[in-house]
Amino acid sequence: MAGGILFAYLKYVFLGIHWAYQFEGGTMDLRQRTVADEISCTGIGLHSGRKVKLTIKPAVPNSGITFERVDISPNCSVKASFDNVVATNMATTIGLDGYSISTIEHLMAAFFGTGIDNALVQIDGEEVPIMDGSAAPFVLLLKNAGVAIQDCSKRFLLVKRPIKVEDGNRSVHLYPSNELKITYKIDFDHPLIKDQAYEISFSESTFVQEISKARTFGFLRDVEILKSNGLAKGGSLDNAIVVDEFRVLNEDGLRYKDEFVRHKILDFVGDLAILGPMVIGHFTVERSGHSLNQKLLKEFMAQEDYWEAIRFKGKEECGKIKVKIPAFGGLELVSAPE
Repeated sequence: MAGGILFAYLKYVFLGIHWAYQFEGGTMDLRQRTVADEISCTGIGLHSGRKVKLTIKPAVPNSGITFERVDISPNCSVKASFDNVVATNMATTIGLDGYSISTIEHLMAAFFGTGIDNALVQIDGEEVPIMDGSAAPFVLLLKNAGVAIQDCSKRFLLVKRPIKVEDGNRSVHLYPSNELKITYKIDFDHPLIKDQAYEISFSESTFVQEISKARTFGFLRDVEILKSNGLAKGGSLDNAIVVDEFRVLNEDGLRYKDEFVRHKILDFVGDLAILGPMVIGHFTVERSGHSLNQKLLKEFMAQEDYWEAIRFKGKEECGKIKVKIPAFGGLELVSAPE
């Protein structure tokens, strides 16, 4: 990141400075959003260990989030969609026609958490940079780019019937609700983690302040195994929480006492983001991972009687069916070019 962005980010993380949230005209805005300006950053791929450059550009309404591999000639692009998920081992990977982009979940969570519907992500490698292991650097990047409001309504999926997927003691349940809510539980046989649970009613402010700074984590014994198998080549204490049998090895400790479960919510939001439309429902998740998350999304979307696609023209329409739409507006808003 450029020096000014890095300085602002360090202030955000370590001094606890939060951004103000003001809504256009004093109300929620239900139109689609893209970034106002092109913006870039560089970083290291967590698993590849390679330096990569990532550039985010504006995109037209209803185009969603598209990734473009600029290191391949001709340029190859793939839309972030559950149909294009090709791997879920250790991260979420999308691909098409033999090329792929991995570890997209933190960036996707940042788009989702700030209400950005459409963007073009150009990357000169096969893996999104891990940054500090959270979504906060990407949120800051989007803050600096600003947001352009587009002349097209956001699309939502209203859950009509409950659905669940299970794998042993791991599960993801989705229930009808008047808002997007996520309840997450984890259970690790480790004295520092043990049982943790967290619940959020989703909005930009709850995401940025309570979830976005939570970092990925791993156990020292597992990190050593991963590196011996050619994975986690870029992993370090600068971009992950690492714990041994009894303690956190990072000198700065934890950002939240329950940072582990908060990061699992961050990963879940990143996986949920590839649906495109925002789901209005209550997710209850226990010990899940990328694979089970994607299984739930695929089964949910395959059964059209489980959901209803809806676009709200204004706050009044939300009130008629008693739906609470997450408020977005914390980033600088401008009008999109004609």
